[in-house]
Amino acid sequence: MAQRRYWLVKSEPSDYSFQDLMAEPDQTAEWDGVRNYAARNTMRDDMQVGDGVLFYHSNSKPNAVVGYATVVRPGYPDDTAWDPDSAHPDPRSTPESPVWYMVDIKAEALFRTPISLAQVKSTPTLNKMALVNNSRLSVQPVSAKEWKVILTLGMASQEEILV
Repeated sequence: MAQRRYWLVKSEPSDYSFQDLMAEPDQTAEWDGVRNYAARNTMRDDMQVGDGVLFYHSNSKPNAVVGYATVVRPGYPDDTAWDPDSAHPDPRSTPESPVWYMVDIKAEALFRTPISLAQVKSTPTLNKMALVNNSRLSVQPVSAKEWKVILTLGMASQEEILV
């Protein structure tokens, strides 16, 4: 069995918030519409069922990690790319030759304390995170140590942390 890996996904809360994910049936949704090749490759090739996902609100006040989720379906073709009525159509992508991929994630918990970008930058064990060094990437890796630190900061007690 593959070792559990950890990721961070970013969304503007005005487009899709962690609360929106929690309101979905079974608190599960497709993570679709990503149109960056590096993020696509991560979803297509690396994200697996059971992996942990930090949910980051970007373009908000403040920008912050607000909760965590779990991957419940690994990468598969993003059908929003070939839907001309979707928010992210791409005529180069077809069902026969998909360009873009998505995963399904399930909300696990909203943090009691959102972890702001400023707090991430000022925490010595987090200041090397991809979030700090490549903040534009919408899907990015998180180390096991960073995952534990973020969950510890966001949750009220150690008993609630799933590792």
